[in-house]
Amino acid sequence: QVQLVESGGGLVQDGASVKLSCRPSGLAFSSHAMAWFRQAPGKEREFLAGINWSGGSLYYADSMKGRITISKSNNENTAYLLMNSLKPEDTAVYYCAARSGMETHPELPPHEYQYWGQGTQVIVSS
Repeated sequence: QVQLVESGGGLVQDGASVKLSCRPSGLAFSSHAMAWFRQAPGKEREFLAGINWSGGSLYYADSMKGRITISKSNNENTAYLLMNSLKPEDTAVYYCAARSGMETHPELPPHEYQYWGQGTQVIVSS
């Protein structure tokens, strides 16, 4: 059974940084592309960043470029999302997702990702 477990969310202040982690189990992590999405109340799930199987190709949503960094450690079996200069509008549930097929792309819709975590909430207070 495949599980993706996110961690690192919580209540942070405006301007703070947070690093989210995603640790999958039950899948061959080194042969999966990973991505981070978020969903705010009343809004659709939004792509933030993606990374291919090797970590050699990175993709970011235009709205987030410069504020976030995705990374993937095949040795640690963990994917990360570092977010800087957080704003109250970044408040959302953050999800990691895994896609078999090794590659990903910002235009891929959520249903192209076979595995999802349960989400970790980030609340940014003003």
